[in-house]
Amino acid sequence: MMEKVHQTILSSLDFDGHGSLLEVGCGSGALAVRAALTWPEAKITGLDYWGAMYNYSKALCEKNAASEGVGKQCGFVHGDANKLDFPDGSFDAVISNYVYHNIMGADKHALLLESLRVLKKGGVFALNDDMKPKMYGDMEGFAQKLRDMGYEEVRLVDTAQEAFGSHRRAAMMMLGSSRLLVGRK
Repeated sequence: MMEKVHQTILSSLDFDGHGSLLEVGCGSGALAVRAALTWPEAKITGLDYWGAMYNYSKALCEKNAASEGVGKQCGFVHGDANKLDFPDGSFDAVISNYVYHNIMGADKHALLLESLRVLKKGGVFALNDDMKPKMYGDMEGFAQKLRDMGYEEVRLVDTAQEAFGSHRRAAMMMLGSSRLLVGRK
């Protein structure tokens, strides 16, 4: 099922495959590895906090990338999505998959803006999460705010429907509010 989610994210990203791509919250590195396989010319960076409760690590990500033949193309770093340790405009593309809802106490719009901060002008993004209104607030309003800030092609994709086939099926997996925020800076 997660493979379909990964395909939905990457196919929604208007990335030409040249330059650098950051995955915020890479976990085991599965989506970063898929991005590397999709765009063999791109330099992929996977960032994660790798909290003890998940059994993921930098070493596991490196092992997974090497096993798929993309070890030299992928780099993995420890970091915090609340404050990314990269300068403004560092990446040509930024992706994320089911990460932000796990960051307790964080303002979700601030997290999204922090991920977009490290995107170059003209860079593209595809940020997927379970965007429950109680946690995320008005995402249509946030998408409009991004447009007002000069972001282009900003839209929300209903990944509950797109990736899981139905809201009911997504809800059974506790992901019924899954949405993908995509666009260009």
